[in-house]
Amino acid sequence: MTTFHQLNATSLKGQPIPMSDYAGKLVLVVNTASHCGFTPQYAGLESLYKKYADQGLVVLGFPCNQFGKQEPGGAEEIAQTCHINYGVSFPMFEKVEVNGASTHPVFRYLKDELPGVFGGRIKWNFTKFLIGRDGKPLKRFAPITPPEKMEATILAALESQKLL
Repeated sequence: MTTFHQLNATSLKGQPIPMSDYAGKLVLVVNTASHCGFTPQYAGLESLYKKYADQGLVVLGFPCNQFGKQEPGGAEEIAQTCHINYGVSFPMFEKVEVNGASTHPVFRYLKDELPGVFGGRIKWNFTKFLIGRDGKPLKRFAPITPPEKMEATILAALESQKLL
């Protein structure tokens, strides 16, 4: 059985990153897009990241172009949009697929563990998955859930998992 910490992904800069680098952290994985109605959520995600990073929260952004072709650019354009428009400083990864035969292993695992109301499919950009410090998925949030509405859940998870 695979766990989150056994998976790997490639950063937006092309570096392989083992998810084990985030062992002991509370991880929020988000499939993102730069040209989506939910794109302003980048600002809220960045705010959560800055506010709780010192307590162990890390946000991981995974651009995806599967929904309305709302992430058409390459790595440089994605990085520019994230940084210039939203001040994103949390880790961003290369563009991935989150549904279908080419689903990235991180999203295959998360959808298996937290299938949601769409039977294991991701409905749209900015679906969010909260993963505990031990690598166990804790909660899935819908695209319409703004980052501010996740703060209480994140804070509770940070508090309850302090000793892990």
